[in-house]
Amino acid sequence: MILTVDHVTKRFGGLTAVDDVSVELEEGMILGLIGPNGAGKTTLFNCITGVYPPTSGSVVFRGKEIAGSKAYTVARMGLARTHQIVRPLNDLTVRENVIVGACYGRENLGLRDGAKVADEVLEFVGLASRTEELAGKLNVAQKKRLELARALAARPHMLLLDEVLAGLNTAEVTGMLDTIRAIREGGVTILMIEHIMHAVMNLSDRIIVLDYGKLIAEGAPEAVAQDERVIEAYLGDPDIIEEVTDVDAIEEDPT
Repeated sequence: MILTVDHVTKRFGGLTAVDDVSVELEEGMILGLIGPNGAGKTTLFNCITGVYPPTSGSVVFRGKEIAGSKAYTVARMGLARTHQIVRPLNDLTVRENVIVGACYGRENLGLRDGAKVADEVLEFVGLASRTEELAGKLNVAQKKRLELARALAARPHMLLLDEVLAGLNTAEVTGMLDTIRAIREGGVTILMIEHIMHAVMNLSDRIIVLDYGKLIAEGAPEAVAQDERVIEAYLGDPDIIEEVTDVDAIEEDPT
């Protein structure tokens, strides 16, 4: 297993945001993480990536315990992430933003080598024509790709994506899905939070579901989509099941 989350709990005072969650992720897999707003998904990401230390429990990445490690230490180990709300360094160019990711990533690159990696990654994500633009000038879809490029420049073994499809139109969603598949084909393991059900159901090898901080379901997308607890907690309407498991639905309506 590339990642093992073992009985992780995170409390903020009297609030339990993540409640005794255990997850295993095999190398090369895409694991989807879904659940209603406030279910604890991003808090779980933060416990994995070193933003928060878990109140209790263990997080093992590539055989090493990382629970309680600093975020920069986790990044150096090869675990990168994007954020739900993108915050590029607006006064730097697109290229400079990605160089930052390369220099603080797993390979600990200098500026010259970081620039080479940045150029490669920007070509991969489709931003090569905008390398010298200020990051603050990009539109939403381009900023999402910049966020992805900055994470990829860290040369991660594993990538955590936090709603990377949010705010994109149909064509942009389709393009991003192709990019995510290509990342996996390049050998990077992916854990992704997503609310666009067509996308996450058809992209993921497995799905896990959080509700009120608890893991309520896990398994193949088709099985999870038909789980009564998931329908009650998240999907809300049994009629949506056929829709979210339809591979062609993403082309029709990504929301």
